[in-house]
Amino acid sequence: MEAAAVTAGHFAELRERAGEEHSLPPPLLDELRRLFGDRLATTRQVREHHGTDISSYPVTPPDAVVFPQDTNEVVATVGLCARHRTPMIPFGIGTSVEGHVLATHGGVCIDLSRMNRILEVNASDLDVRVEPGVTRKQLNAYLHDTGLFFPIDPGADATLGGMASTRASGTNAVRYGTMRENVLGATVVLADGRVIRTGGRARKSAAGYDLTRLFVGAEGTLGILTELTLRLYPIPDGLSAAVCAFPTVTAAVDSVIEAIQCGIPVARVELLDTLTVKAVNRYSKLTLREAPTLWYEFHGTTRGVEEQATQMQEIARSHGGLDFEWATRPEERTRLWQARHDAYFACLQLRKGSRMIATDVCVPISRLAECIADTEQDVARSTMPIPLFGHVGDGNFHLMILVDPDSDADLREAWDLNTRLVRRALAMGGTCTGEHGIGLGKREFLVEEFGAGVDVMRQLKATLDPGNLLNPGKVI
Repeated sequence: MEAAAVTAGHFAELRERAGEEHSLPPPLLDELRRLFGDRLATTRQVREHHGTDISSYPVTPPDAVVFPQDTNEVVATVGLCARHRTPMIPFGIGTSVEGHVLATHGGVCIDLSRMNRILEVNASDLDVRVEPGVTRKQLNAYLHDTGLFFPIDPGADATLGGMASTRASGTNAVRYGTMRENVLGATVVLADGRVIRTGGRARKSAAGYDLTRLFVGAEGTLGILTELTLRLYPIPDGLSAAVCAFPTVTAAVDSVIEAIQCGIPVARVELLDTLTVKAVNRYSKLTLREAPTLWYEFHGTTRGVEEQATQMQEIARSHGGLDFEWATRPEERTRLWQARHDAYFACLQLRKGSRMIATDVCVPISRLAECIADTEQDVARSTMPIPLFGHVGDGNFHLMILVDPDSDADLREAWDLNTRLVRRALAMGGTCTGEHGIGLGKREFLVEEFGAGVDVMRQLKATLDPGNLLNPGKVI
């Protein structure tokens, strides 16, 4: 069966399942109540909040929510749920877009947001140890006076545990990498209640299997992250940001490709198509030229940033760039990038009452212009508004398909378009997801991307979680 049809079928099945009522075994509920007291929630409002992300999937609540405060309480919860063969879903804030936190099999949601302590900052070694409920903004505020910062910026103020679980990245990835490169080690609670520590603070190691990277990106299906050791970076002396409009999306992307191939160390370079710029102008009260636009940021020494920006401006001009506008003051940069981060909410206003089906492919940088140009043809034929934007410095871009969640025709059209896009990216040597993860929405595409490799993933899952209790139904 076509992947689009399979995915649409899953969506319909999920709508039916979302209305089902589950219940925990009474002995388990009693034991959780003794363990957590008023930190156990079973009210519908709390459960529905924890069965929701920002995707178009129906609300699919767990049967109960617990709020542990340390690793020992996570271990105790895992032990109880394992004894009663009850699913467990780790939860941070709920900003994922592929249904990662939906309780498709009922069970207990383990909300880690109260495990939000910053445990240790090692400024001389450029690393920090945190609990999973710490958010990226919380961490950077804490680091403010140290001269260091954590650069991974997916837009939302997500928890670092959730970011590690989905192998998140975002606007700074072209310069600083993704969570994969920036998680040095972790404490993980396994499905049988064992606690293991992976990795460490050393900058390199050839000791054994790389377990850290096994759990980073596992989306809570192999273990529950309860502590992370992260890489930090010095705050650069020089910072500047700019926007530049282009006559076409292809011209904008070609300029980025040339800049990357020339070795210009741009920190961020974001593409917004014309429809997205229109939405951002309205929502964030900007006055940008309504044309395909690149948003840049440069980090380094003051002199280095000036040289980078001059080189980038020359390349942009050679590709028809217009209105190269600088934002040099901190408040101007903040306003500019806040508007970029608010693009999701801005685009939702293009179709009142809509929900988003997000796409997220990544291709080799040399194929990016071709991939986007072919995708634009699909967008032009669509019956729905579809903004296009992305982190083009590393070949990653998104469509935000604005569907009526009650329209089967919209859903079929969206999944068909998504399928064509993913297969186009795979044919170009790319991936079905650059940063969103697999969750519910891209399981079939994972098979298309890795083939027999998915069988190995299933074997790993069966070894570490033989009862299929950790976030069941996700990834594989």
